[in-house]
Amino acid sequence: MSLKTFKPYTKSTRGTVIVSKNNLWRGKPEKSLTIGKKSSSGRNNLGRITSRRRGTGHKQKYRIIDFYRSKDDIKATVERVEYDPNRTCYIMLIKYENGEKSYVLAPQGIKVGEQIISGAKKEIKIGNCMPLNDIPVGTAIHNVEIAPGSGGKIARSAGASVQISGSDGEYSIIKLASGEIRKINSKSKATIGILSNPDQKNIKIGKAGRNRWLGIRPSVRGVAMNPVDHPHGGGEGKTAGGRNPVTPWGKSTKGLKTRNNKRTDKYIVSRRSKKRK
Repeated sequence: MSLKTFKPYTKSTRGTVIVSKNNLWRGKPEKSLTIGKKSSSGRNNLGRITSRRRGTGHKQKYRIIDFYRSKDDIKATVERVEYDPNRTCYIMLIKYENGEKSYVLAPQGIKVGEQIISGAKKEIKIGNCMPLNDIPVGTAIHNVEIAPGSGGKIARSAGASVQISGSDGEYSIIKLASGEIRKINSKSKATIGILSNPDQKNIKIGKAGRNRWLGIRPSVRGVAMNPVDHPHGGGEGKTAGGRNPVTPWGKSTKGLKTRNNKRTDKYIVSRRSKKRK
């Protein structure tokens, strides 16, 4: 896929950069694999906003994705590659030999008509799914299970992948995109390849309205609010906030560690590398 720019007919088209979808399926999604999707606008069951800056956006249907790839030893043919409004990477519709259809994440380089398969000791080929202990060291993989049979949880967004860097007893050692190195059970499944749509990171929205189509509401600065709404609010005229940057609830926004999952700390071999300032 290539990036698409526009002639500067308006101020917004001058800066807009989107990903061309010329090679994707242009029809409707598979009806049996879609369900209705209702937006909650970031509100919980009590009607209180728990996730800010969420709007309704354009009407969408949810595509049911098979993250488990549990149909072992049954070949499937790629029927088409589609856009999915619910995620950044593309998806592909596959049809198994027994006639059943399913949506799975589409890796880079996959073509319509290719055959893929899931199961132990299969060919190392883009789109094939197998346990980690059957995948050679150095292979790029995606949709990795954290525990066997739990379904893919790691590396599911556009252009994402992780790399197998070794083994340690019943565990495989993988390196994440963040730089973190962790151990995962070798019986957990993963799919070969790097996910599609790597140009997602180069998109330029171009105008505020496009963000509203995506269900993203405006982000208001804390210093522009009243003291009742934000710790940085208030003051006579323009102010710099008067303190180090904090969230609306007073938590520091500069490197405060919020991870609280000591149960899985033993599986982390090396923490992610710190960002350079």
